[in-house]
Amino acid sequence: MTQTAKKYDVFQAIADPTRREVLRLLSEKQRPIADITSHFDMTRTAVAKHLFILSEAGLIKGEKVGREKRYQLQPEPLADLQEWLSYFDQFWTNKLSVLKYLAEAEEGKTSE
Repeated sequence: MTQTAKKYDVFQAIADPTRREVLRLLSEKQRPIADITSHFDMTRTAVAKHLFILSEAGLIKGEKVGREKRYQLQPEPLADLQEWLSYFDQFWTNKLSVLKYLAEAEEGKTSE
């Protein structure tokens, strides 16, 4: 029996700052691995590992063009992340409301 490779999810994929930067780069345009590697202080092999994880999570797709493979962003899986984060908007909105209330209360004290 063979063990299948671990499939990464969106949350695992974006947990690393290097992978988040790769996603940002690919949001601008398709890029070959050499171009992606030029933006980092790491080996091509290390970048390839990051690309593999992003690919496994479905966030990027590599396509062979001539002798090189070009990678492009596949943003659809980010919807899962956005959906999860939207739950926490309520806390952010609440904090902004409290800050506004405190700022206005302080402003009222200084104008008296």
